[in-house]
Amino acid sequence: MNGEALRRADAAGQAARRYGRTASMLSVAVGATGFIVYLYFALAAHNLDKAAYGDVTTLWLVVFVTVATLYRPVEQLLSRTIAERHAREGFRGRPLRVAATIQGSVALCVTVLCLVLRNPIEDELLSGNSTLYWILVVSIAAYAGTFFARGFFAGHRRFGLYSSVLLSDACTRILFPLAVAVGIASGTTAVALGIVAGPLVSLTLVPAVVAIALRGRGLEPELEPEAGTDAPPAPEGTEFTLAHGGGFAAAVLLIVFSEQLFLSSGALILKVTEGAVATAFIFNVLMLARAPIYLFQAVATSLLPHLTRLRFRPGVGGEDAFRLSVRLTITAVVGFAALVAAIVLIAGPALMQVAFSDKYSYDRAGLLIVTVGMGFYLAAATLNQAALAQGQARRAAICWIGCGLAYVGWNLLPIFDEFRRVEVGFALAAVTLCGLLYLLYRRPHPRPEDAVRPDSVQELEARLAAADEAG
Repeated sequence: MNGEALRRADAAGQAARRYGRTASMLSVAVGATGFIVYLYFALAAHNLDKAAYGDVTTLWLVVFVTVATLYRPVEQLLSRTIAERHAREGFRGRPLRVAATIQGSVALCVTVLCLVLRNPIEDELLSGNSTLYWILVVSIAAYAGTFFARGFFAGHRRFGLYSSVLLSDACTRILFPLAVAVGIASGTTAVALGIVAGPLVSLTLVPAVVAIALRGRGLEPELEPEAGTDAPPAPEGTEFTLAHGGGFAAAVLLIVFSEQLFLSSGALILKVTEGAVATAFIFNVLMLARAPIYLFQAVATSLLPHLTRLRFRPGVGGEDAFRLSVRLTITAVVGFAALVAAIVLIAGPALMQVAFSDKYSYDRAGLLIVTVGMGFYLAAATLNQAALAQGQARRAAICWIGCGLAYVGWNLLPIFDEFRRVEVGFALAAVTLCGLLYLLYRRPHPRPEDAVRPDSVQELEARLAAADEAG
């Protein structure tokens, strides 16, 4: 090997190590954020009565379903376009202006819609509490800026700053129920203010966006084209639009939206049909699944690039190593779910009361049903990362949205009691999703445009999608 080839190989190795360190930072931040989310609700449940806690959980669900659905496209679009423009032709200012225009327009429209629908939102969803209503409005508006910053930092692969956005939001939020717990403050409003304070504080990182843009910095070293390759030129007439990035981005967005259906729709439906107390109870029960799912996002953010490299770089393992990695991850998921099931069998209801106060009485059978659903959901999330690495984003998205909509439909049927219906529906939907994704994984029919290649913008988008639940 000549000197030039050695230099290129060394540069590629250094870039891979730098990328690995920053990606690991994101994984740690995601895991920590998920744990802090759990603590927020544990503290809130212990220090509020049933109705007040139900209102806080409803507020949380409405805010986060809204922002994840409406603002995720621009975050994804901005991260993809900045990374692609860097790789091809150097950064230009136009993507920032266009993305800011789109995000601002979306935020303005949803804010106007919230104002127009104030009465049904305030009276039907938030028990007539006007303070919670205004917290909802300001939170949704503030998250527009937060998601914009996340997309900008992700496009530059500034995972340290991206992680700071996640952690500043979560750490600020938990201060409010903590203040209630130690007696500094009291009441529903004090706890709920954390939901709006989080994005407002994380917006303090926006000046970093402006500073980076004004300096016009280029890529971090790990974003440069791989040694021995030339970055493809941008096609003539390429424009930065919401359609840029095509089907892969849309498929990932559908998957993210479907995750919201799995984790939030049951509780929201109970809010409308049964009230805030019922919402609080089923929210706590589903936290048995939600908390491990939050923490699994840290695994998911690392699993996709690992599987991608195995698939597209045969020298690091090839197809056998690819399938072995999937099997080992699913084996770990099964072992974890079995451990949780054993704990639930022995002391599940008592531990739930320790975690979320003794205001509620929990049914052991219901907790076991949700635990089974959690295991299948985590296995499905593993198979989903494998499907993305195989270039099957569209087919995976069809599986997700189909199961998510079926779960919503199930919760509207007059089957079982209101709580068992949500528990059984979650488990059945997770089992079905896992089965469909397993068939997809075993019999792949990849599309070239859906292929996720190492260090590509597609990998970046899917990695960020895995992080979204905790964010």
